[in-house]
Amino acid sequence: MTTPTPHSSFTTTTPQDRQNLVTQALNQVRQHLDQQGLTREALSLILSELKALAAQTALWNAGDFPPPEENERQARYFIGEQDDNSIVLYLNVMRPGKRIPPHNHTTWACIAAVEGAELNTIYQRLDDGQTPGQATLEVDHELVVGPGSGVALMPDDIHSVLIEGETPIRHLHLYGRALETLTERLTFDLDTGTCRIMDIGVKTRRAGA
Repeated sequence: MTTPTPHSSFTTTTPQDRQNLVTQALNQVRQHLDQQGLTREALSLILSELKALAAQTALWNAGDFPPPEENERQARYFIGEQDDNSIVLYLNVMRPGKRIPPHNHTTWACIAAVEGAELNTIYQRLDDGQTPGQATLEVDHELVVGPGSGVALMPDDIHSVLIEGETPIRHLHLYGRALETLTERLTFDLDTGTCRIMDIGVKTRRAGA
C-alpha cells in the first residue's frame, strides 16, 4: 500500500491517514528549516506544505473537529508535533465575530485556510521596543486568508485577525513552538500606544475529546 502524500485527494479519511500526512508534512518543514534556517524564503516553502495539507478538506471534518459551542467563538485542536514541541500544528475552528487584536508570536507562524476566510491586518512597529509597555504601530497591509491561500509570519511580525461571514471557518496554524509555551507574546493597543503580555487563550482540545 502506498503511503498518501500531502498532495493526494481524499473524499473520506481515517485518523491514520491524517497522521501519516501530518507526519510527512512536518518532516518536510523540518527539512526546509535545517537546509535554509529561519528565513522568509524558508517560510514560503513551509507555507506551501501547509496549504497542500489544508487542501485535503476531508482530513479536517466537523465530525472529528466540531465547531465551538454556540456561546464560544473558537475551538483549537492539537494536530501534531515534530521534535518535541519545536514544530506544532493546530486546527482552529472559529465563529464569525471572533476578533484577535494585534499581536506577535515570538516564533515563526504559518496559517492556511481549509474553509472560510479570515481578514488579517499586518502592522509595522515604529518605535524601538525599548520602553516596556509602550508600542507604536501602523497598518502595513491587509490580506484575506481563504482556501488556497495563507500567511507566513516571522517571530516579530505583528498581525490581527477578524472572522466575518456567516459560518465557522477552519484554518491550520503551524508554529515553531507550542502555543502553550509562548508566554512572552505581546498584544498591542493601537489607540493607547501600549502593549502587554498576551493570554494563552482558549484551551487546546484533541480530536474526539
